Amino acid sequence: MIQVRGLTKRFGKLVAVDNLWLSIDRGDAFGFIGPNGAGKTTSITMLATLLAPDAGTAEICGHDIRRDAEGVRSVVGYMPDFFGMYEDMKVWEYLDFFAAAHRVPYSRRRKIIKDVLELTDLGHQRDTYVEALSRGMKQRLCLAKTLAHDPEVLLLDEPASGLDPRARAEVRGLLQELCRMDKTIIVSSHILPELAELCNKIGIITQGKLVTAGNVNEISTQIVGGRSLVIGMVSRAEEACGMLQALPSVSSAELRDGHVEALYTGADGDEHEVLTALIMGGFQVRSFEPGEADLEQVYLSATRGEDTDVSSG
Repeated sequence: MIQVRGLTKRFGKLVAVDNLWLSIDRGDAFGFIGPNGAGKTTSITMLATLLAPDAGTAEICGHDIRRDAEGVRSVVGYMPDFFGMYEDMKVWEYLDFFAAAHRVPYSRRRKIIKDVLELTDLGHQRDTYVEALSRGMKQRLCLAKTLAHDPEVLLLDEPASGLDPRARAEVRGLLQELCRMDKTIIVSSHILPELAELCNKIGIITQGKLVTAGNVNEISTQIVGGRSLVIGMVSRAEEACGMLQALPSVSSAELRDGHVEALYTGADGDEHEVLTALIMGGFQVRSFEPGEADLEQVYLSATRGEDTDVSSG
């Protein structure tokens, strides 16, 4: 769906993006992780064809960003970190303007506007003037205009930037709904919990260089050294931690949020041996499931010695 080959951008002596290579499949939700100034925005702006690369190129749905900018824009929805809002324009007029800019026929625009307003929960604000909206509603409106031409690919640069926790949760829920609609998404953020519940793939970038990219759990296993197992115990949880730490396939075990969290380092598919060991040891297990990768731990491990100005909340 998206092939990035050697994308590079310089601003004077500063190399903002340094030889970026990426491959993203249809339906992926790709989290672009890095501190402020790492090159996330520059990369996304080049993919959106709003900034010309100095070297390399990329293809989105078969359209080359250098040779076919119009083709790229027809299949891409771009949401910038900072966006303008026109004064004296109602919500529906704002969406109609962008739909028309994408050459959506007049006969289709009314239904499209209705659909994106419902999707972003802004239907009741249809006739409200844009400047009267709250910050969170403006953010949802910007996402709504990004969807106005039904793009296959979404490039979202810090979509929850500056929002309070409730508004961030609403935007995250909306992005999860877009994933269920089989949109291919690149979303950048330096707030890691925003991406942990959304993305199946991540790329870690710092100082313009891509440190690693791929499946979240595979990268976690590669960098952190194991896979998380979350085990609910009926009782004797502290004793279970001690027993698990003695297993050769478990490098650590600790109590967290009422569960035992173990870092499993054994072979794929043999996780059941940990459960068997607990049962054979006389422990009563209430639940046993893989844990989600800790993106903050993955990021800090991958960028050890680099600038690590990212937030966990």
